[in-house]
This record gives sequence, structure tokens and C-alpha cells, in this order.
Amino acid sequence: MPEIQSVVSPNWLLQHLQDPQVVIVDCRFSLAEPQLGQQQYKMSHIQGAYYLDLNLDLSSPVSEHGGRHPLPNPDDLAKKLANIGVEFQKTLVVAYDDSRFAFASRLWWLLRYLGHEQVAVLNGGFSQWQQAGYPITDIIPQFKTANFVPQIQPQLLVDITDVKTRKDLPSVVLVDSRESDRYRGEREPIDKIAGHIPGAVNYPWMEVTDAKGYLIPSTEHSQRWQNLATTAEILVYCGSGVTACVNLLSLELAGIHTGKLYAGSWSDWISY
Repeated sequence: MPEIQSVVSPNWLLQHLQDPQVVIVDCRFSLAEPQLGQQQYKMSHIQGAYYLDLNLDLSSPVSEHGGRHPLPNPDDLAKKLANIGVEFQKTLVVAYDDSRFAFASRLWWLLRYLGHEQVAVLNGGFSQWQQAGYPITDIIPQFKTANFVPQIQPQLLVDITDVKTRKDLPSVVLVDSRESDRYRGEREPIDKIAGHIPGAVNYPWMEVTDAKGYLIPSTEHSQRWQNLATTAEILVYCGSGVTACVNLLSLELAGIHTGKLYAGSWSDWISY
């Protein structure tokens, strides 16, 4: 395998469609219509791709605390990954969606949290793949068997206690990844309370891509985060720990490895 890049181009994936060391995962999802991603996948998807659902596979059931998308049980997710042929620390997983990495980045982050670094997102997502005329199908691939024993990386994650005790330290920055009007509390389409965690700065996740769903150039990721480049810890949250992963991907592309996910995010914060 070449050196792991966090992003692959549609053309690169086209060349590796038959590669036994590559597993493609369709992460399309709609928060407004939770069944939509699965329906879209059944109609057409990248040849050979499996489907993982944000609610059913990449999250665990909602409870009083923990936010709207609590992290999945690591062993459950590991079984699902093994069933689609992902060998721990061997197979390259390529994740895609059609939402500017909102859901593909969640899988990218989860795999790294499980200790599997061979993971990338597909630049441009499904629509750009389709527009290029590359192979799509409605054939659902068969399950496989592989060995996936996770090695959890706890340093990538923080909870509400960590956020409360560390967010105001001089070496720590708390980043809110939501759109600026939600950060300012002018609009709140999902959660019961509007606003942001005191002390948070706003880096909207949609700035990571252009309107077509392609990542901004790598130099722009570095410029975007230049004020935080020397920060010891960057705690990143959004509404429920999903789109925050797009910012964590952007930090990684900027060469900054101090980003941590507050998985419960705003929806967990306001539950106390």
C-alpha cells in the first residue's frame, strides 16, 4: 500500500476498484430523512461499496446524556467492519457520502479511534463520481470475513468533564464546528437550546469543502488553522459529534494532530 493519504481522488479509486486491499463504504445519510441514505444506496452506489448507516452502524442508541449520536459500541462496529472485509491495520477503507464529508468523516474518525489508520474519504463524494461517468451499480456485495480487533485510541476523545475542566486552559482551544448563525444562537433547527459552549471559537465545518464537495487545497487547511497550530489540545464539537469530524479531518490535512472529538457535543452539553 502507498503511504496513507486521508483523501483519495475519484480517479485513484477508479484504478483500485478491484483491489482486494481496498474496501469502499457508502455513508450517505440525511438527518431529516433517516431512511434516505439506505434507499439511495439500494438504487445505486459505487461498484463494490457496502453501506454503513449513521444511526444504526456509526452511532449507538440515544439515551438521556451522550448527545444525539453517541459513539457506537467499538466491538459491534468492529464486527460490522470484519463482515465487509476490513482487516485490521491492513485494508484501506475509502468512505464517501454526498454531504461534503459530513458522514464519511465520521467513519474516517471512528476507524482511527479504533486504531485503524488505513482510511480515506473520497474527494467530491458520490455526485462527482457519478458526474465523471464512473461505474455505479445496484448490486449489493456479499459479506466477507476478516479479522478486526480494535485498539482504542482514547487520546482522540473527550467527554463533558474533560471539556469543562480543560476548555479555559491557556493551552487548549474549544472549536464549535456548526454554521455561524447556530454558533451565535440566532437559529437552532435541531436542538432544544440555542447558543454555544462558553469560550468556544467558531470554525464552520462547511468551509472545509467547496460547493461541489471537493476539499479546499491543502495550503488553505494550513492557513485556516494557523492560529491554532501550536495549541496543545484542540477540542472539537458540533451538534452531535458528526460534522465536527470534518474539522478534525481538516486539522489532519493541515498537519495538526492535536484535535480531539467531544463526541456528545452541543446536544450532550445542554442535556445536563
